[in-house]
Amino acid sequence: MVFDFLKGEFIDVIDWTDDTRDTMVWRFERRGNAIKYGAKLTVREGQAAVFIHEGQLADVFGPGLYMLETNNMPVMTTLQHWDHGFNSPFKTEVYFISTTRFNDLKWGTKNPIMCRDPEFGPVRIRAFGTYSMRVGDPAKFMQEIVGTDGEFTADEISFQIRNIIIQEFSRVIASAGIPVLDMAANTADLGKLVTTAIAPLVANYGLTLPEFYIENISLPEEVEKALDKRTSVGIAGDLNKYMQFSAAEALGKPGSGGGDAMTAGIGAAMGMSMAQNMGPWGTPAGAAATPPPPPPAARQWHLAENGATKGPFAETDLAALIANGTLTRSTQVWSAGMDGWKPAAETDLSRLFGQVPPPPPPPGV
Repeated sequence: MVFDFLKGEFIDVIDWTDDTRDTMVWRFERRGNAIKYGAKLTVREGQAAVFIHEGQLADVFGPGLYMLETNNMPVMTTLQHWDHGFNSPFKTEVYFISTTRFNDLKWGTKNPIMCRDPEFGPVRIRAFGTYSMRVGDPAKFMQEIVGTDGEFTADEISFQIRNIIIQEFSRVIASAGIPVLDMAANTADLGKLVTTAIAPLVANYGLTLPEFYIENISLPEEVEKALDKRTSVGIAGDLNKYMQFSAAEALGKPGSGGGDAMTAGIGAAMGMSMAQNMGPWGTPAGAAATPPPPPPAARQWHLAENGATKGPFAETDLAALIANGTLTRSTQVWSAGMDGWKPAAETDLSRLFGQVPPPPPPPGV
């Protein structure tokens, strides 16, 4: 019974099988037991085993089956002064490190990156993508990152890697000199530049990035709208014709200040006139220059007084009515496009009251 008890105190098989997808480091559980001399260490493909003895990094084992003896533990033998061999159990910590790839890790810019475009000048861009990570130097990874953590996952280092990626991506984009409009066609080349810049930094942690992808590079919404306008001008083929079309389109929209039947008719007439003067794809139908569009019709106003309506009046006529007191701030007015009668002070006419001078002073003053 004593022999069985002592036998149970010694570890003779050391291995690790992992069914998770994010564990990078796992410490072999000794539970206070000593490792038997000649114990079997199994390191599977995609793993490395690191021995830590009395706080010092000792031996590192790659994939294979090992008998733990003095001839295959040179560092441990030196630390323990086992120059003449040993056959007693020993205590040390064993860490298994996964050296496989950790795929589909995300990165992205939290804030827009400012860069100088040769065509548009200073612009702000955003980007995101994916990358893969693996442990290239198990010893350095243990010393620089893991320490005494008994179970280390990819999430614990991915945040730091993302910071490095964004820093180097910003620097590469700012110095690459690639026009914004050409970046989408050069994401592969940009990815190689970023990977090259990142490699020495992550190597300091014992890591490598086998894959790095830029999935999207985008501009701010207002810049994209400006580019859409520029594309529309190119399709129209002539800036003057495009301006005519935009004016006609705006006049025909409700709530634009000219959304009544008359202004809508003017907008339609302008559109038809422009279409007649334009050939296929916006090219001129003849040699004659297209005349400028007619000015929009002046807005007409109606006044309510003692249950009756007066008008219509143009704004130029209303200034005289204000001067003689016929039109006051409380006078009910209406114009096409309004949803009902309103006091003049609550409409666009409010500005006219500040333009009319007060009555002249009495004689002799």
